[in-house]
Amino acid sequence: MKTAFIFAGQGSQYAGMGKELASHLKEAMDVFDQAQEVLDFDIKELCFEDKNARLNQTQYTQPAILTVSIAALRAIENQIQADLVAGLSLGEYSALVAGGALDFKDAVSLVRKRGQFMEEAVPQGTGGMRAVLGLSGEEVDAVIATIEDGIVEVANYNCPGQIVIGGEIKALNSAEEKLKEAGAKRVIPLSVSGPFHTSILKGAAEKLRKELEKVTFTEPTIPIISNVNADYADIKEIREILTKQVMSSVYWEQSIRKMLEDGVDTFVELGPGKVLTGFIKKIDRNVTVCNVEDISSLEKTLELLGR
Repeated sequence: MKTAFIFAGQGSQYAGMGKELASHLKEAMDVFDQAQEVLDFDIKELCFEDKNARLNQTQYTQPAILTVSIAALRAIENQIQADLVAGLSLGEYSALVAGGALDFKDAVSLVRKRGQFMEEAVPQGTGGMRAVLGLSGEEVDAVIATIEDGIVEVANYNCPGQIVIGGEIKALNSAEEKLKEAGAKRVIPLSVSGPFHTSILKGAAEKLRKELEKVTFTEPTIPIISNVNADYADIKEIREILTKQVMSSVYWEQSIRKMLEDGVDTFVELGPGKVLTGFIKKIDRNVTVCNVEDISSLEKTLELLGR
């Protein structure tokens, strides 16, 4: 039996996330206190209450999800150990912390800047992202290769039947029409501020590269699967991987299949929501999936895994 800890990306956030864990467990509250030391806003207010309605703004979303994810990790890591770790997009920073390759405070500071760079990269309203339901990655690739009136690219290969595309609005509209003609069940606009994981984000990636040069990465104590190439992360290449990640496709389905090939049969999603466990069930229904985002889910996971 092999267990993987997995961490969600942007889109899983909700007001109140992490509050119960932090109020019941000192190790979870300590994570929020550490994040507060490096951030220029009140991370507890943002996650627990979101009175100023900033949680869905990328520059705030990213450090918030990271903090809640690591709080969930601290709640469980003394009772269940991971054999592998991975995260979807932003979640890869949580995986790097969980794998021992990146200091948590450095990670929080990095993703705060990453969120700012991504938000600033494209003028509001000129680009976006859409989820394509009911077509394979190959079918989506074939359709968007025919689009000629702007940039549109695959941003995420999430699971069978769910692919996310990103790009310029005119090109996205053309792609949506052709994807429906090709048999897509639905094409759903996503509530994000830009076409993340596309070449349009090159400027943000270059800014992030400079910040990554200032940070120390260490050899991981737990192997990390990177979603840029769906393979084990080489720490010597991690800055290049994280730079590329902002502007290239997320190979999440392929990352999960790599872990399955290497013997993982249990996936524990740590942090807000259960998006990733849903994806995994569509990839392989025979594996065990559970999550930790509050006290109830923590207790269920510990009971399920016999701890």
